[in-house]
Amino acid sequence: MKKKSVETLQFKSKMIMFVVAALLVSIALTGCGGTNEASGTNTSNGNSKKTGDSTANGDDANSGADNGNSKDNGKQVTLDFWSWGGKFQQDYTKIVISEFEKSHPNIKVKYITEQGTEKLTTLIAGGTPPDVALLDRFMAGAWAAKGSLESLTPYLADGTVTADDYYPSVWAEGNYKNELYAMPFGTDNRAMYFNKTLMKEAGLDPEKPPTTISELDAAAEKIFKKTSSGYEQVGLIPWMNQGFLYTQGWNFGGEWAKDEELTPNDPQIVKALEWMTGYAKKYDMAKINNFNDVMGKTGINPFWTGKVGFVFDGNWILNDLINNAKVKPKFEWGVAPMPAEDGQAQSTWAGGWSWVMPKGAKHPKEAWELLKYIGGYEGTLLWGKRADAGNDITAMPKVNEELKIADNPKLKVFLDLMPTAHTRPVTPAGQKMWDETFRVTDLALNGKGEPKKLLDEAKKNVDNELKKLEAAK
Repeated sequence: MKKKSVETLQFKSKMIMFVVAALLVSIALTGCGGTNEASGTNTSNGNSKKTGDSTANGDDANSGADNGNSKDNGKQVTLDFWSWGGKFQQDYTKIVISEFEKSHPNIKVKYITEQGTEKLTTLIAGGTPPDVALLDRFMAGAWAAKGSLESLTPYLADGTVTADDYYPSVWAEGNYKNELYAMPFGTDNRAMYFNKTLMKEAGLDPEKPPTTISELDAAAEKIFKKTSSGYEQVGLIPWMNQGFLYTQGWNFGGEWAKDEELTPNDPQIVKALEWMTGYAKKYDMAKINNFNDVMGKTGINPFWTGKVGFVFDGNWILNDLINNAKVKPKFEWGVAPMPAEDGQAQSTWAGGWSWVMPKGAKHPKEAWELLKYIGGYEGTLLWGKRADAGNDITAMPKVNEELKIADNPKLKVFLDLMPTAHTRPVTPAGQKMWDETFRVTDLALNGKGEPKKLLDEAKKNVDNELKKLEAAK
């Protein structure tokens, strides 16, 4: 599931070398890993975000006041629909939008190729927004907080959409202050890819991947092979690919928020950063960087080179096996849940995209008809059934069951993690905290600060950002 970038360009450039080309993700918020526009999958690093504002009331939701062009009076309404262009536009129009128009003859959809969130913000501020737009789900809370989205909660009264239709964390990510602002569109999560061949060569049992951090450390150490300038192969680089501090923080049992307080300096998150920093010291950051440089020149995700023992990454890289001609693994490999610190439960975190109704949408009633179709069972199933769906996971368990995606054993690992997946905190300061995690990680890995002090500073910075945003309302 992948878009946006973080501060700390030096660190970002190194990390992007490890991410599959399809991960045009913005690590700024995303989650979610990157995003494949043709598939609608978020892999961004997450890259994901949040927003909210509630203006529609129950009467508006049911009456659909829209300048007289309502469904009830028989006049045809044209909805402006803002989403990705290219192949995605062609496929989505043919597979989903056309079917919606057939079942809603009074509504026509005018497809507008998205031009970035800044442009969308400008249209909303100018009172000329599209009726429905695609938005990184991680952004929903922040956009809601600044009043850029219409609340969808009043429309839920028709009973066609309920929280029970979606994975708990995915639904929660589209809510802000108990109001729904975003209909989920696709999801993704992270697991551990492991090289069975390298495990065998190191005298490890390839059918028993590590389940704890201590087991992972011990196994990884046996796989590292040095050269004169660096490494021929590595056991693990904790920050490679989707090994962000967010990822490792959860693997150590950390909490990024408690109630409404943001807690990037949670003791377990501090411990996670100390663990990551330990690898930079033990295995020499300069030598690791040399290895990363070599991997960056291959044009493929470093795991597929056969030179990496363990890596944390998303379900979307399974699509490399189909879409990237350079990826032809000549080694045995597997997928398993990411190891957790001893005593902690294994976990994952999910990202994804969403459909929203921008503030000031001209045809709210008809916009809701489109939203609940494309974000609900019918549209989700239509899109999930497309021929090149690859290894996508939908946000709806019922649809995933109908698509039988659990029949793919490697994808099933990710699917089984979805019911308990984490999502990044829904907060107006989500972008700031995401950026801060990359800033402090870069400093810590390069010996420019101690993890505890850096994360205390990050806490102060996100708290100040939150106060500033609250004061600006």
